[in-house]
Amino acid sequence: MVALIGPRQCGKTTLARQFVSPASANYFDLEDPFSLARLDQPMTALQDLQGLVVIDEIQRRPELFPVLRVLADRMPLPARFLILGSASPELLRQSSESLAGRISIVSMSGFSLEEVGAEAQNTHWRRGGCPLSFTASSEELSLEWRKDFVRTFLERDIPQFGFSIPSTSLFRFWSLLAHYHGQVWNAAEAARTLNISETTARRYVDLLQDLFMARLLQPWYVNLGKRQVKSPKVYFRDTGLLHYLLGIRSEQELLVNPRSGASWEGYVIEEVIKAAAPDEVYFWGTHSGAELDLLLIKNGRRIGVECKRIDAPRLTPSMRSACADLELARLLVIYPGPHPYPLADNVQTIPLKMLAESPATLWG
Repeated sequence: MVALIGPRQCGKTTLARQFVSPASANYFDLEDPFSLARLDQPMTALQDLQGLVVIDEIQRRPELFPVLRVLADRMPLPARFLILGSASPELLRQSSESLAGRISIVSMSGFSLEEVGAEAQNTHWRRGGCPLSFTASSEELSLEWRKDFVRTFLERDIPQFGFSIPSTSLFRFWSLLAHYHGQVWNAAEAARTLNISETTARRYVDLLQDLFMARLLQPWYVNLGKRQVKSPKVYFRDTGLLHYLLGIRSEQELLVNPRSGASWEGYVIEEVIKAAAPDEVYFWGTHSGAELDLLLIKNGRRIGVECKRIDAPRLTPSMRSACADLELARLLVIYPGPHPYPLADNVQTIPLKMLAESPATLWG
């Protein structure tokens, strides 16, 4: 059994339909009343099916997990199951309780830069990776799609996931969070700004993270004899949605916006994580000012990443400190320019487009 999880409108259903036609008896869409009616008696509906069976929006019927466990234990197996979900908490909790050892979980996001091509980098950064936003025929239609997505997400999707939060309250919080993008997250400060409790602020940001809208990047800290940052940084997973909530409507507005550098940093971080598929990800910072935007750990190897939206990055004391204190195998400085060049023995500047064309560049 495979669980394909990811945000709304990232392409999960489109991908699943490449394997099973929605007209097939093996396809169940739990937002479709007909599919829901077919699953009133789930064991009866599923036990005689053969081949690949797709169940879309599985989080709407968590009571199916025990049934799927029984079906997955049959020998020989007449059917295998691909289940799709737009929310991680219920799906992961149920799968870990009921399907341990029987399921592989695959996370999916919108289009990556590698998929759309390096020549589309500016459009991808500006519009984000949601397929219908990226492929829209004009900037106006892309913006309109993102506006509709945010409204539908708040007014329909959140209640369907079982959360009773006023859409206006969550919209205000989400808009505030856009201004925290790339910064250390301070729940108490956000709570004071919105006149809500700190507990509520933490619950809201956790909800947006669980629904794949935000990323809380945790700090890496070791015993260095230095005061290190121990609070997470917050990022939007999709820069198109970030730009909509920041009121950015065009490429020119993006380039002159004070949050442009932070937007670029978050964009690069998401693309690096997609390309690198690391075991662990962190950021690092000290109260004296040394910092590292992204620390990747894979097979015990540590790679540092700095994101610079400038024409010609240079080696800084902060980079030297990160290399020494974190014992990095190498440090990559990713920028929007055209050519790679070395800054030191283990410090290399590379264009983001180079990462899209050859993801293996990350690991050397």
